[in-house]
Amino acid sequence: MHDAIVHPSGARMRWVELPGPGPARVYVHGLGATSAPYYAGVATHPLLTRRRSLLIDLLGFGISDRPHDFSYTLEAHADTLAAALGKAGVTDAALIAHSMGGAVAIVMAARHPGLVADLVLVDADLDPYPLVPVPPGGSGITGYGEEEFVAEGWKEVRDRVGPHWWSTMRLADLRGLHRTAVGLARGTEPTTRELLTSLPMPRTFLHPEGDVPDDADGLRAAGVGVVAVPESGHTIMLDNPDAFARTLRDLLP
Repeated sequence: MHDAIVHPSGARMRWVELPGPGPARVYVHGLGATSAPYYAGVATHPLLTRRRSLLIDLLGFGISDRPHDFSYTLEAHADTLAAALGKAGVTDAALIAHSMGGAVAIVMAARHPGLVADLVLVDADLDPYPLVPVPPGGSGITGYGEEEFVAEGWKEVRDRVGPHWWSTMRLADLRGLHRTAVGLARGTEPTTRELLTSLPMPRTFLHPEGDVPDDADGLRAAGVGVVAVPESGHTIMLDNPDAFARTLRDLLP
């Protein structure tokens, strides 16, 4: 296990690192997740040429620290992720980022472009959404105030999301989880979609076959590859790891 101090409180981000030559591949998890369980099978897949790989957990999640004096906005997550990668000696990385982590990766690529050579978004969040309603397939975390969620609301979320998602969500700091969900719903200005379309590096948006992202034509017009992965849902890397690995093999050096 590796770590780096990324916050004035002394809070550390931690990651599991697989050895190999550069350029590095950095795997970033989604909301309530942690990178090693979601990506270990793909990062070690025999179809992929071995590269240095970092399976990293954002602050508040998984094996990383949980500072309560941290905002957990997309920008704050992006800057601490950049700090961790800088201390790990990573430049010109391929970022493979899922869902909420995809939004963080886009913001990081916009704010710290020298760290990112390729951006692979796995059914990532590109647009803000209302705080109160439960989005289809969503957790409903933003339907609670922070204190309400920390006191009792997390129990309803636990029952709503089911045992698979909760197996990693339960590892998250409750305040960090809530603040991250609210930050994701509120989004950024410009939006992560707008940031994505303006980035200079190769960018690809992976989505489950049959669930095409909103304004896919607009993404393509901006040079973003839009690639369907068959026989998969939102957690593409878990649902069809072979197809996911084939796709990464074709996209990355």
